[in-house]
This record gives sequence, C-alpha cells and structure tokens, in this order.
Amino acid sequence: MAVITKSPTPSSRSTTPRSARRRQRGTAALFMVPFFVVFIAVTIAPIFYAAWMSLFREQTSGLGFGGTERVFTGIENFTKALTDEKFLASFGNIAIYCVVYIPLMIGVSLGLALLVDSALARAKRFFQIAFYMPHAVPGMIAATIWLFLYAPGLSPIHQFLDGFGMSWNFFGEDEALLSMVNISAWQWIGYNMIIFYAGLQAIPTETIEAARVDGASAMRTALSIKIPMIRPTIMLTMLFTIVGAIQLFDAPQLLMSRANSLGAEWSPTMFIYSTAFLSHDYGLAAAASLLLALVAGVLSFGVTKLGNRWKDA
Repeated sequence: MAVITKSPTPSSRSTTPRSARRRQRGTAALFMVPFFVVFIAVTIAPIFYAAWMSLFREQTSGLGFGGTERVFTGIENFTKALTDEKFLASFGNIAIYCVVYIPLMIGVSLGLALLVDSALARAKRFFQIAFYMPHAVPGMIAATIWLFLYAPGLSPIHQFLDGFGMSWNFFGEDEALLSMVNISAWQWIGYNMIIFYAGLQAIPTETIEAARVDGASAMRTALSIKIPMIRPTIMLTMLFTIVGAIQLFDAPQLLMSRANSLGAEWSPTMFIYSTAFLSHDYGLAAAASLLLALVAGVLSFGVTKLGNRWKDA
C-alpha cells in the first residue's frame, strides 16, 4: 500500500525561515540592549549634560550672604575658555609632549615587535607577557611608583647615578617633561608592542619566505615588507596615542607637587579639573570639556585621513 505524503506548501516553506530570522534578530537585539543602555548612560547623557551646563554660570546673590543662582549665559563660557591663556597654553604643553612621546613610543614599540617576531627570537611568549606587564599597572599607581623613583635620597636611580659621579633632576624645569614621557612610555610601550606583533603575525608566511629566497636581509625585510604591510595598524595605534595624550592627567597631576614648572593647569584635563573642583566654575569646565572633545575629534579625523593616504601610497 503506497503512502502519500503531503509536501509543504510554498507559503509554509517561506514562513518558517522568515520566523527564524525574526527570532534571531530579536535575540541579537536583546543582547545589544545592555550595551546601548550603558553607552547612553555613561557617554551620551554626560555629553548632553555638559552641553547644558556650559550654557549657564552660577553667581551669588546679594553681598555674598545669599544663595547661588544659575544664570543663562549662552556661549559666554566657550568664549571665556577660548580666550583663557592657561587653557590655550595647556594645548601647547601637550603638543610639545606629543612631539617627544609619540615618536619614542611608536618607534620603540615597533622595534620590540619586530625583534620578537624575528626568526632569531626565543621565548616569544615570555617576552610578550614581560613587555605587557607594565600596562597592567593602573596609571595613578604607575605615576606614584615613578614619583618615588624620581625622589632624591630614596631612589635607587639616584644612587646608581651617584656611583658614576652623575646627577639628574627629574623635577627640573626642562626635565619634568621627560619624566612624564618616561612614565607614559613605560606603561604603554608593551601594550602597543602586542598590537604591532599581532599585525605582524597576519602577514602571509609566503611573502616573508619569498623575500628570504630573493636574498633580502632581516633588516631589509622589516623595512620593505613588514612595516608597509602593517601601516593600518601603525596609524590606528598613533590615533589612540594622540587621543590618549591630550587627556593626560595622572602623571602631571602627581609630578606637580615636586616640579615647580608644572602648574595646576598644565594639561587641558588638569585645567578642567582645577576649574571644576578648585574654582567651582562648572560652566567653564563643561565648556572646556566640550572643546577638548572637539579637538580630539578633529585630530582623529585628521589622523584617519592621513592614514588612508599613507595606506594607499
């Protein structure tokens, strides 16, 4: 006896995949909801709140015995920030810092990544962990450790220099900048080295082998093949470094107690901190924060465009 089976109608065949896709989209949206909630709460909402605060200033009514009232000022706080000499000078300080710090950090990180990636390197996993470990130390703790290492009479560095009849004032007017560069470089070189090393691992082995067959030396291979092939990684690292540099706070804030050349408004973030929590001018601090975010956005756009041109060159 023959058994007749009923084949699914075209409508049922098309409905099942559609409902499955609809369930997948719903599940994906459900998993993304916590991210967007946190993102709005800690990023978007503070930006709008800062924009609202930047339009007001607080003034004391009467002869100083009354309460404070919030007065709408429009763009007055932005004008005040853009004409504040200390705020403008803080960007100049960061520019000098970047001129010293970025080439040093990128150059050393890339050099270490090339050394670890070389065929002659041994114990690669050990060196990756060893170079990365300083980055695991929080920034404030790292700055505190180096503040101790810079202090005369306590630092083993000074004892080492004294043994050779040399001296170095880490808190001097010209040396304080190098002290900050050293703290940041010590903390971030290993982190960026790992990023560069991961980029080097993505280079096809056939390309490296072909260079060796053609008689290219290790140095020639690194300069002509490896570095050009990880240009996007280098530009991405440079972008993160620039954005992080203009937000420098921990190191100069701690060194300020010993270095007379560093004022309370040495960097833009220190100016914002001093304005908000020492001068209690929250409107000006909010305006300065938005201007700092604008500068970071412009720099990010410029570095990205430069990176695209370099990648296509």
